[in-house]
Amino acid sequence: MHEVLRALIRRDRAVDQELWGSFWDQLRDGALRPGESVALLSSLSTRMPDRDTLVAMLRSLDERRPAVTARLDGTANIVGTGGGPATFNISTAAAFLAAALGVRVVKTGSRAYTSTCGSHDLLDRLGIGRTASYERTEAQLERFGIAFPGNFVYPREVALLARSIVPMDLRTIGGFVNSVGPFLAAVPVSAQLVGVSDRSLLPALGEVAATVADRRIWLCSNGLGIDELVDSVDNLVLSNDGTGPIRLPPEATGPGAATSTSTSTSTSTSTSTSTSTGTIAGLRPAGEGEDVVDHFLGVLSGAGTAPATRTVCLNAAALAVASGLIDGWPEAIRAADEALRGGAARDLVDRLRARPERAR
Repeated sequence: MHEVLRALIRRDRAVDQELWGSFWDQLRDGALRPGESVALLSSLSTRMPDRDTLVAMLRSLDERRPAVTARLDGTANIVGTGGGPATFNISTAAAFLAAALGVRVVKTGSRAYTSTCGSHDLLDRLGIGRTASYERTEAQLERFGIAFPGNFVYPREVALLARSIVPMDLRTIGGFVNSVGPFLAAVPVSAQLVGVSDRSLLPALGEVAATVADRRIWLCSNGLGIDELVDSVDNLVLSNDGTGPIRLPPEATGPGAATSTSTSTSTSTSTSTSTSTGTIAGLRPAGEGEDVVDHFLGVLSGAGTAPATRTVCLNAAALAVASGLIDGWPEAIRAADEALRGGAARDLVDRLRARPERAR
């Protein structure tokens, strides 16, 4: 048994960067024993490893990938950890809307994990391809203000792990990969908005974010377990830039938002059952017999439910504030609402559909 597995099973010591490198070498060479990849993913997905082990793993993967020479300054990335209640593609809609506002947006994602339609699945149905390199990503950003990188931003070890566990499915035992996915993607942006569905992961992900110095990272969570900001409940935003946690209550993000948000260390999210149920119903994905593309474009055209419209505007506003394009939350939310209702976001989708990027 590889020493990485012994350490993860016993939980008696941290796994350092060199030991992780040894595991990836054996994975690449096909030298692992049968079942060791499954054991690794099962262990990591059952219990998040300690900070030192997690940081060492991420750094070991970084040192194995080609050097990233691109620098997408003034650009924001939006991504989630997956999981939680089924919703439509909120972060993808927010990415289009933020780009329509003038934010340079890089939207990373994957195929469906727990949902019925992941961001890559939706882009396929829209006829919008992913970029195949940083150069193509920069070119699409310059032309449209938004880009959707393909799998080249992820370490090849993730694909090797997925292949090594066949016939098992990565979606079955690979929850850990989704949980740390935002930190696996090499996106040289200035700001990153990360939705966290499982609030118990916040301490570990917060420790990882604190080690990242090249971009501002906002970890967003709420009591509904949705991996985006939601307008009708309390949201907690943790930042790696040394500022205190930001609590975004409904009165600060809904219609007639207050002029400021509150800063608090509280993680309380007391919402009524009726409010929570109504919110989740308003954020539902396309139903049976309903076209996913029509449902998504309806939201971006202002024809969605009130919770859907407000939630997309809130996440687009967060991208505008995190990127530095707009200073205040109320101003950003109002600008997002105007851009959505004015048709700017839908127009951007139509332009991309007309000239899609063909990813390899």
